[in-house]
Amino acid sequence: MTADRPAPGRRALITGATAGIGESFARQLSAEGWDLILVARDATRLDATAAELTGRYGNRVEVIPADLSTDDGCGRVERRLATGDPVHLLVNNAGLSLSRPFLRSTVADETQLLRLNVHAVLRLTLAALGPMTERGDGAVINVSSVAGFGPVMPGSTYPASKAWVTSFSESIGQSTRASGVHVMALCPGYTRTGYHERTGIDMSAMPRWIWLRADDVVAEALRDLRKGKTVSVPDWKYKLAVASLRHVPRRLLRGAFRDRRGQLDPAGE
Repeated sequence: MTADRPAPGRRALITGATAGIGESFARQLSAEGWDLILVARDATRLDATAAELTGRYGNRVEVIPADLSTDDGCGRVERRLATGDPVHLLVNNAGLSLSRPFLRSTVADETQLLRLNVHAVLRLTLAALGPMTERGDGAVINVSSVAGFGPVMPGSTYPASKAWVTSFSESIGQSTRASGVHVMALCPGYTRTGYHERTGIDMSAMPRWIWLRADDVVAEALRDLRKGKTVSVPDWKYKLAVASLRHVPRRLLRGAFRDRRGQLDPAGE
């Protein structure tokens, strides 16, 4: 995906598409002329989002109500990626964080996190890449997080799941580039999406300057995709943070972040 505007009939499938970063992808791609396939659990919100985008931009919008933490939900989206009009861009945005540390969590909740953050990303990426590599055209954006670069959320398994997403995307991207297919990990920092309010996570102690806007995150992600980047880290302050997380000794990081157990899900998916 290198052109600034898609050719007629270009189509993007976006998961977690009714709020936050996913909704911003839907709006910005619609404005660029893309047709869309929107995936989320809430069928009512999906229909409302589709109607708004079609009314504003005149593009085609399909909807797939699906819970991607389940086999049935993943299977429904896999079938759409494999059949029907081709999908040229997959945005794996749906994700989950838990508002409690691992030692107070449950196997059921941790399994749901892994199924959505890891298992669904794996399955949908694999389903999309087959047709894309056969055509020699397409792209996948896997929404990860700055949290995946270091132990910034003590007691949380969220950073581990996002470390997997980033590493997976980099590895798979190396094998598909020769086929004309681009895979990129998008790693935002703290982003205002409404997620924290919906899940009851108190972020009031966080300074205002640390927050990103979802629209800015998506705009930079799309620019980085067109530049051929493998990992996109929006905003200069988070680029510096990632450089520190990669190079600062782990013992210093543990000391810096040990009192931030309650500040979960930087990306606010």
